[in-house]
Amino acid sequence: MHSFAYRNGSLHCENVDLESLARQHGTPLYVYSRGTILDHYRRLDASLGALDHLVCFATKACSNLAVLSALAKEGAGFDIVSGGELFRVLQAGGDPGKCTFAGVGKTRAEIEYALRQGIYCFNAESEAEVAFIDRVAGDLGVKAPVALRVNPNVDAKTHKYISTGKSENKFGIDFSVIREAYARAAALPNIELRGLQMHIGSQLTSVQPFVEAVAKVAPLAAELKALYGIRFFSIGGGIGIVYRDSLQSGPKTWWNDQEEAERPLTVETYASQVVPHLQSLGLRILLEPGRYLVGNAGVLLTEVLYEKRGSAKTFKIIDAGMNDLIRPALYEGHHEIVPVREPAADAVPEKVDVVGPVCESGDFFAQDREIAPVQPGEMLAVLSAGAYGFVMASNYNSRPLPAEILVDGDQAHVIRSRQSFGDLIAGERIPE
Repeated sequence: MHSFAYRNGSLHCENVDLESLARQHGTPLYVYSRGTILDHYRRLDASLGALDHLVCFATKACSNLAVLSALAKEGAGFDIVSGGELFRVLQAGGDPGKCTFAGVGKTRAEIEYALRQGIYCFNAESEAEVAFIDRVAGDLGVKAPVALRVNPNVDAKTHKYISTGKSENKFGIDFSVIREAYARAAALPNIELRGLQMHIGSQLTSVQPFVEAVAKVAPLAAELKALYGIRFFSIGGGIGIVYRDSLQSGPKTWWNDQEEAERPLTVETYASQVVPHLQSLGLRILLEPGRYLVGNAGVLLTEVLYEKRGSAKTFKIIDAGMNDLIRPALYEGHHEIVPVREPAADAVPEKVDVVGPVCESGDFFAQDREIAPVQPGEMLAVLSAGAYGFVMASNYNSRPLPAEILVDGDQAHVIRSRQSFGDLIAGERIPE
């Protein structure tokens, strides 16, 4: 489910006209649907109803305070990977006692901050990290709650940059030595072994890798519960979303019938296959979704600046760049691109490259893509941009960061102001 559809000839988010938002607030502009985010959270939460569970939103996917606040009010926990993300969660009203702290390179300052705030658990990625957490906790005179992340060596068959569960990835401790790692951690004086964690990758559109990993690791969780009294088993996140043909509204037309539609992995299918492997454990089950909750809940609005027709290609040059949304350049990620004004059903598509203004050949959003005929001054929507969009944006080429809008029904709230040129140099100094 998502809340983007054409109405009366214009693309809407819930009940708000996106062209009017773009004209009022300028472009590039991120727009999120609050209703979509909460619908996805509630559906996932309900699908796990047979288990004692906690859904911890992967904050790195979309960390705006307004998004975090909406999820915190629903009772969500948070999967964080830095001290800054913990700070954001706290500022948004999140409960530190529902936060798990992941990441392979936690610093002393971050560990101390997390311990003082009373987080639920550290997900430790190496034995060296466990030993360091033990020393920091000892210096503070506390015990640190820790779960070790096991690497199950399961191929998630996803992009190499977002695969995390194979033995050659930097994440976690090899399955073959995890028992010995737990035994050594149990002997440390300032460590409380609270759980077991795994994560095999992101943007998985098949349930089979999840089932394979859970079936492999669940017996280990039961064993660790018997030996060390662990309380939870975190099975990670990674449920994928639909990026192709993601605008499902009205009859099929050329702009949403160019390629075979992706089949989404529904939470109902996911739960029906995974939950049976977990029910007998008697452990709290943690899930760490990011993209699934927010990916299809956001769009990036952009204006067409110029059309450039060459001997080999036609380019639509837009005012959004790779600094605003880096997924196409970094991951070769596909995003549907549609006009904000609904094209006529008999409109003739154009094969074009949609490119940005950044001085890099990698600054593109689509290549050799058939899109609706649009002219300079008209608006495009880059769909499925709610996850790993704004959070990965930068000031490259000294471009100010875009504004962010949260739509709730017929209300549109500015949840981040557009940066000014002055913001670009705040904190910089020229020496005397």
